[in-house]
Amino acid sequence: MTAVTAAPVSLSARQAASPSPPPCGGSSSSSSSSHFQFLAYPRRNAARALRLQVSTTETAETEAAPAKKEKVSKKQEEGVVTNKYKPKEPYVGRCLLNTRITGDNAPGETWHMVFSTEGEIPYREGQSIGVIADGVDKNGKPHKLRLYSIASSALGDFGDSKTVSLCVKRLVYTNDQGEIVKGVCSNFLCDLKPGAEVKITGPVGKEMLMPKDPNATIIMLATGTGIAPFRSFLWKMFFEKHEDYQFNGLAWLFLGVPTSDTLLYKEELEKMKEKAPENFRLDFAVSREQTNAAGEKMYIQTRMAEYKEELWELLKKDNTYVYMCGLKGMEKGIDDIMVDLAAKDGVDWFEYKKQLKKGEQWNVEVY
Repeated sequence: MTAVTAAPVSLSARQAASPSPPPCGGSSSSSSSSHFQFLAYPRRNAARALRLQVSTTETAETEAAPAKKEKVSKKQEEGVVTNKYKPKEPYVGRCLLNTRITGDNAPGETWHMVFSTEGEIPYREGQSIGVIADGVDKNGKPHKLRLYSIASSALGDFGDSKTVSLCVKRLVYTNDQGEIVKGVCSNFLCDLKPGAEVKITGPVGKEMLMPKDPNATIIMLATGTGIAPFRSFLWKMFFEKHEDYQFNGLAWLFLGVPTSDTLLYKEELEKMKEKAPENFRLDFAVSREQTNAAGEKMYIQTRMAEYKEELWELLKKDNTYVYMCGLKGMEKGIDDIMVDLAAKDGVDWFEYKKQLKKGEQWNVEVY
C-alpha cells in the first residue's frame, strides 16, 4: 500500500474569507528494418541455387517476416481507467469547494473547484473528466458534455483519493451582433455552490500521462487554465510521498498569463520551488506587464527564447519530455524558436518533433 502525505489546498486569506462560496530523439521500440539487418540474404544468383536445395518448410521459415516488437509505453499508463462513466449514465458527485483564484483586476475569472467522487472515478495525473451542465439546450435536449483537464493529483486535494479538482475560466464574450454570450458549462461550474450536484463522465485521455522515469526532465508549457494537468503532476512530485514514486529529475514550468492577477496557483508553485530548488524551475510570462530586452511583450515563447540553447540541449536527451497545454497559438511560437536552433545542428526541427512525438516525448493538448 502506498504511503502518502498530501499538502492542504493553498488558498489566500482573502479567498478563504470571501462571502462567495468557497469555491533526444524519441526512442520507441525497434523498427522492422533493425530486425532485418541481422538476416544474411544471399546474392541473387546464389539465392536461385539455394532455393532448389531447401525444403518447403525451410523456405517458409526463411521468408517469414520477424514478429513485430510490441511498443512499450514510457508513460504511467498501466492500469489506467478510461470511460468508466458515460453521458447516458454519468457519475453524480457534489461540489465541496469552489473559489475564485484570480485577483480583482484580472481580465476574467478563473475558479478552482473540488468535487466528491468517493473513489468511484479512479483517474490519473494528466487525464480529464467530462461535465454535463444542468438544464437543456435550445432544442430541449440535455447539454453536451465539456471536457476539462483534471487539476488535482490522483489522491485529490484532500489526499484521500475521494475528490477531483478542476481549474475553470468563466467564458463570457460579445458576439458579432453585440450580444453578451456566456459559455454554458463554464458558467454552470463557476456558479456552483457547495453541496450542488455535478454530473461527471470519464476519466479520459492518455496523451498527458506522466512519464514513468522518476529521473526524467519534464518541461511543462502552459497558458492560463492549461496549468491544470501540471498542477496534478507537481502535487505528486513535491507535495506527496509515495513508496513507489519519488521524483528526482527536473520539472521546469513555463506559465503564460496576461496579468499578474491571473497567475494561477502562484503561492503553491513558489512553495514547491522553495521545497525543491534543485528539482523545480519556475518561469512566468506576463504578457501585459513584462517585456524582454528588445521591448517585446513577454509571451511564453518569448520567455522560453531566453533559455533556447539550454532547452535545445535538453531536447536532445532521451529522458526529456515536453508537455504543452493551453492556447493553440503557443505551439507555433515555440516552433519558431526551435527551427533555427535545430538547423545549427543540421536537424530539421519538424521531422525531429515527429520523432519526439513518436517516442512520447512531445505531448500536446491545446484548444
